[in-house]
Amino acid sequence: MPTRKKNPLFTYEDFPVGKVLDLGVKHVTEKEVLAFAWTYDPQPFHLDRLEGERSILGGLAASGWHTCAMLMRMIFDAFIKDTAGMGSPGLESLRWKRPVLVGDTLSGHGKVMEARLSESRPGMGITRIVYELHNQRGEPVITWDCTHFFKTRAAVEAEAREAAEA
Repeated sequence: MPTRKKNPLFTYEDFPVGKVLDLGVKHVTEKEVLAFAWTYDPQPFHLDRLEGERSILGGLAASGWHTCAMLMRMIFDAFIKDTAGMGSPGLESLRWKRPVLVGDTLSGHGKVMEARLSESRPGMGITRIVYELHNQRGEPVITWDCTHFFKTRAAVEAEAREAAEA
């Protein structure tokens, strides 16, 4: 199990409105599509190539929930793992735009749309980031409008001082 870094690289102040976050690249394999589908969404078009080709999806397709999980992993790997993150109260919206098929290569970005300090919780900033992933043809496959909580730089520094004094 991974451990959290003691000194996060990024705090609330590192996510100003307009900042664009590159999410990197993810190749979608048949093995992972089948594993996710068998465990969480065993519909025929997620489990059988022929059923997928016959369906409206046009091929063996990842579950929409699998697409969400892949996006979350891309977000984590791109920056969340290095932040003073405090979680999220949820999504404002989620849209599956196109099926994600076995063999697709996903890439995307997040854009900070709003950022403000919490009025009720000192030391916490609130950001709204809209994410979009595309397939290798540049077609959007998912959009996700999410709120994130991050500690402020002052809160992280205060925690570090308290830990050093302990």
